[in-house]
Amino acid sequence: MQNIINSEVEGNIVLVLGGTGKTGRRIVDQLNEKGLPVRVGSRSANPSFEWYDQSTWAPALKGVRAVYISFYPDLAVPGAVDAIQAFTNLALKSGVKHLVLLSGRGEEEAQKCEQIVQNSGADWTILRASWFAQNFSEAFMRDLVLSGEVALPAGEVKEAFIDVDDIADVAVAALTEDGHRGELYELTGPRLMTFTETVKEISEAAGFDVHYTQIPNDVFIDAMVKEGVPQDYVQLVNYLFTEVLDGRNSYLCDGVERAIGRKPRDFSEFARKAASEGAWKVGEVANG
Repeated sequence: MQNIINSEVEGNIVLVLGGTGKTGRRIVDQLNEKGLPVRVGSRSANPSFEWYDQSTWAPALKGVRAVYISFYPDLAVPGAVDAIQAFTNLALKSGVKHLVLLSGRGEEEAQKCEQIVQNSGADWTILRASWFAQNFSEAFMRDLVLSGEVALPAGEVKEAFIDVDDIADVAVAALTEDGHRGELYELTGPRLMTFTETVKEISEAAGFDVHYTQIPNDVFIDAMVKEGVPQDYVQLVNYLFTEVLDGRNSYLCDGVERAIGRKPRDFSEFARKAASEGAWKVGEVANG
């Protein structure tokens, strides 16, 4: 049995960056359930945290022993590497002992950020995750599902979609238990799936017809621009669909099992749960 880190020690706060996002809010909930001191890192928190306003970093880091680092919108965007370097430097000066970084598979920029954390001198754990299953239920693809047509510029490439609940479980283990320092966990779901296959399972779980259509990338990007999607997010999505989804990540890894001793959740389990919670009901508000 691994030991839960003593929460009575002064300066034992866990800072969860992106604490209201997909992974972050799940981690915060689990830490609260364990009765551990946790600080949410977000614009709306007090103290607030904003990646693009470094004056907010020091107050958020006060009294913190460990940080879950989730960079918005993604480690692949321009400026992320410099931001991670600057934040890591300040975290160590502030007394942080352990950094847990959410990273991405097959992203050169993300791997540069991993190296910064690994070379920082602090204890570290890397969570290198595949595509989130919850992108279909809590992000931009939810609206596509509700429309009945998921039209994306992805062909028959297979991806090992990961349930965000699995990422949160691994992150909480890394933040609260011994044995995860110096570990790089590559987190994937238990099977490879095309977008056509994922949409078919979502349709079955949601109880209405949804089909997948492959469209040219420029058509998809133009539609995002016309809908007023922020430019940095447009660039990120373009990068993901044109470079990362090229088959380089079409393999499974055992990171979830190595970290917490169980198999990752299957996509079908995600779809059934999301449907039961109303993710694809018109009028329901999905958590972002």
